Amino acid sequence: MLLAEPLFYRLLTVFLVSNLKSMRKVIYGPIILLILGSLFFVLKTNKTIAKNNKVHKLPTQTPFYLGTYTNGASEGIYKYAISNEGKLAALGLVAKTKNPSFLSKTANEKYLIAVNEEEAGRVTSFKINKDSLKFISESPSGGAHPCFVTVNKNGEVLVANYTGGNVGLLKLNESGALSELLDVHQHVGKSITERQKAPHAHSVWFHPNSETNISVDLGTDELLFSTIDRKTQKLVPTGQNTLKMPAGSGPRHLTFHPNNDFIYVINELSSAVSLLKKNENNVYYVDATYPTLPKDFNKDNTCADIHISKDGKFLYASNRGHNSIAIFSIEKEGTLKFITHEPTRGEGPRNFAISPDNNFLLVANQYTDNIIAFKRNVTTGTLAYISEIKAPSPVCILF
Repeated sequence: MLLAEPLFYRLLTVFLVSNLKSMRKVIYGPIILLILGSLFFVLKTNKTIAKNNKVHKLPTQTPFYLGTYTNGASEGIYKYAISNEGKLAALGLVAKTKNPSFLSKTANEKYLIAVNEEEAGRVTSFKINKDSLKFISESPSGGAHPCFVTVNKNGEVLVANYTGGNVGLLKLNESGALSELLDVHQHVGKSITERQKAPHAHSVWFHPNSETNISVDLGTDELLFSTIDRKTQKLVPTGQNTLKMPAGSGPRHLTFHPNNDFIYVINELSSAVSLLKKNENNVYYVDATYPTLPKDFNKDNTCADIHISKDGKFLYASNRGHNSIAIFSIEKEGTLKFITHEPTRGEGPRNFAISPDNNFLLVANQYTDNIIAFKRNVTTGTLAYISEIKAPSPVCILF
């Protein structure tokens, strides 16, 4: 280890002076100078190396998990990361499990929950380790083909079963183990299109500001409202039992405005976003609906996902067919103003996510096996392409 510079100089000076006074031959002088020059060179070289290492330090990375379909190259759940510069990196397979098409994490980020989207629907829980997911437990989801799962701070787990047309209730204990199925809320009815001959629960949500749960049914064009009776561990309808959406709209996912009591619903079949507000009786109603496609687009399209920036200023919605992210600004009273479409550079943008720092938007293109990273302009809401990475059948991004 080299000495600190001030002390190093002092010792060299003392050494030089003391030796020069005792020199009997002139030849010692050049030898000492040569030694000193070599030492100074080594010190300067080490300083340069340290400086260069600091400059080229690897950028900080934010990890995220990827849910997939395993009917192709995928084996389960993967871990990726995005750098501060927006570069994507693959960190590898972290859990082998079948069709983990949707993922959720506990608030303390100790446990991850995945659906297994199969005929015999299941839910699986894992412990989150640094480089892997450790299997903990598995329970029935309550219906066929679960496609959405969420967990609240109390460890209550809700699962939307698409083909089953129902919502299952489970509980996660402090060790991350799932209970057996506690309750199933079966939806009933149908609507007007070929895909709506039976109920199809596509997502279910814990309201951030109340005890209300909202399940979204594509098959019946309805939102269904309930609460959890913690004494009986059952799902109980609220005063507003349902909200009927426009016929044929096919509601799929929703998002809550972070600053106001507005809800935005993405309608898969009608390719539109609906704004929900509350009336004087505290009951939600459809206030307005906004198309996600250009007027001249006449090909097949289905919408998939919807998110709002943390500041509540911009809303994003994905189009599959048009293969784009529709970008809106959120105006006064929650109304939407269309800004632009950003191509997703791949086909079938089933799911996307905004990074925790709100600087990036990542899109999972299911049919072209890639993830695209866009840089968000936090002032205008627009997106700029940054990077791309291959991923097998990507369908869910979870930070």
